[in-house]
Amino acid sequence: MIDDQPTLMPDPDRYPEELWGVEDPRVTYIPEMEQYAVVYTAYSRGGPGVALAFTRDFVNFERYGLIMQPEDKDAALFPRRINGQWALIHRPVNEGRGNMWLSYSSDLQQWGSHKPMLQARLGGWWDANKIGLCAPPIETSEGWLVIYHGIRQNAAGSIYRLGLALFDLDDPVQCIKRGDEWVFSPQEPYEFRGDVDNVVFPCGFTLAPDGDALTMYYGAADTSICAATGSVKEMLAWLSDTTPPHLHRRVSDR
Repeated sequence: MIDDQPTLMPDPDRYPEELWGVEDPRVTYIPEMEQYAVVYTAYSRGGPGVALAFTRDFVNFERYGLIMQPEDKDAALFPRRINGQWALIHRPVNEGRGNMWLSYSSDLQQWGSHKPMLQARLGGWWDANKIGLCAPPIETSEGWLVIYHGIRQNAAGSIYRLGLALFDLDDPVQCIKRGDEWVFSPQEPYEFRGDVDNVVFPCGFTLAPDGDALTMYYGAADTSICAATGSVKEMLAWLSDTTPPHLHRRVSDR
């Protein structure tokens, strides 16, 4: 069953940063709080900013408001504190190039210790123009596994593809491994053509109880909602030996 109303509606009367809407939520379950953290992009006249809300039931939400001022987006919380601090991945828009940053907080409201986490590559790479976080980081025994999007500009426009990187569990600003190639890209007609062509853009996933079988939910060409299945173990193996992981497209709801 699908609700006939959105779960989280913009509320510009109380939260003016949501004047032009909300989008791209990344949901992380926080065991310490027994709640889900919803980090989303709130649009105002000043541009996109990072906002935070918490919920237990996806019916009632406690909004924290903006935690990163415009222009900033593509953000998610880690599921637990790191060295006593909450950690947030985000992507400042006006810092020069489209790079992923890491920031820390003791109270989830005031953020500092901002450091670049992963940078868009130079040259003709698939992720040379700008990059950004897709779904929240996945904790594994080898490190934090991150699925990120890279954008390549050519004469026909932009192409969004997905890549993988692995970060240190205790100091996630340290990148342990980064794949040179993409692992998921537009291939199907509904991914090539839509409101925005040549886009695959996930914001969330679910993990099976075995901690390996992953279902990734993504937008296709800003028109369809789709899902693909894969294996965390295969992704980690690919980062080690470049054997391509298998992400199987499963659902297209247009």
